[in-house]
Amino acid sequence: MTGSAPDKAPEAGPADAELVEEARRLFSGPVTFLLSAPQLQFLPPPDFPEIAFAGRSNVGKSSLINAVTGRKAIARASVTPGRTQELNFFDVGDPVVFRLVDMPGYGFAKAPLKVVEKWRGLVRSFLRGRVPLKRTMLLVDSRHGLKDSDREMMKMLDEAAVGYRLVLTKADKIKASELAKVTEATVQEARRHVAAHPQIAVTSSEHGMGIAELRAAILADVRG
Repeated sequence: MTGSAPDKAPEAGPADAELVEEARRLFSGPVTFLLSAPQLQFLPPPDFPEIAFAGRSNVGKSSLINAVTGRKAIARASVTPGRTQELNFFDVGDPVVFRLVDMPGYGFAKAPLKVVEKWRGLVRSFLRGRVPLKRTMLLVDSRHGLKDSDREMMKMLDEAAVGYRLVLTKADKIKASELAKVTEATVQEARRHVAAHPQIAVTSSEHGMGIAELRAAILADVRG
């Protein structure tokens, strides 16, 4: 049920105004598609810091990447959930400052076992061995909260010692009271995971909610 979302993202830490503006300027500049890597041997050289986006199929990952970068369709959603099985890389800035990595979605019920195993192998190997990976943004649908497939991904990130931020998407699709409950439950669960960032982001790609703060968080993570 759609309801009015709060003006500010619950539990989102106060973003430095200068950092917010710097991130806005950076993302308003060049953001270009670099390549798709179906296997590890096709990864680009580890020359720049990387921020990855992960999430269940249909979580709104492509929409969020488009909103963050200020583009209409730089990231494209697969017509059939679970079919995109590649790591997609985007250069941010000219000269390049860092890269965004669009990871293949997970939690797709209709995918063949071979596809699921291929996904696990690619993602696990990438997370464990990718030195320039600074942070993973783990997207969670506000309407559903954390699901078992999200928890499996959190465990994978914990084991790989890859720091991650939980990002609630589609916050405009539920009532503010429900959003507050989902946010608090997500915060509490994040606190039990060693690699999870203590603050979560609450976003709406459609209404721009939390996007400026998320951009600033990405830039802060890049700088480490």
